[in-house]
Amino acid sequence: MSGDENVCNGVVLSALPKTWILDLDGSVVRHNGYKVDGHDTLLPGAKEFFGAIGSRDMVIFVTSRTQDCAEQTERFLSDNGIRFEHIIYGAPYGERILVNDDKPSGLCMAYAFAKKRDGVEFPSFTVDSSL
Repeated sequence: MSGDENVCNGVVLSALPKTWILDLDGSVVRHNGYKVDGHDTLLPGAKEFFGAIGSRDMVIFVTSRTQDCAEQTERFLSDNGIRFEHIIYGAPYGERILVNDDKPSGLCMAYAFAKKRDGVEFPSFTVDSSL
């Protein structure tokens, strides 16, 4: 299945610092907008989504863009208040797979959300400090 109807909303996360691993084109910015329009465009809801990410969290982008797009991409993100710690360029076009182990307490340590390309719905989450 694919599409915004699959975005799992209402996930409850722990108060621990998190690592967010995100695709860029079609997930956060208009797919190939930097090629088609000559510039990137944030998708609606992107600023609000990133505003909800904790300051102790790490943000990593994984993109098929080549390294020669780095300066333009990073300047756009910074100019738009989208913070990140790392960007991995040159990723293959295929699936992105996350594997992680759960904590002995039972805390789930890996989530995956598939968005419709250029979709406006971002996953929603709350933080529960008791977890």
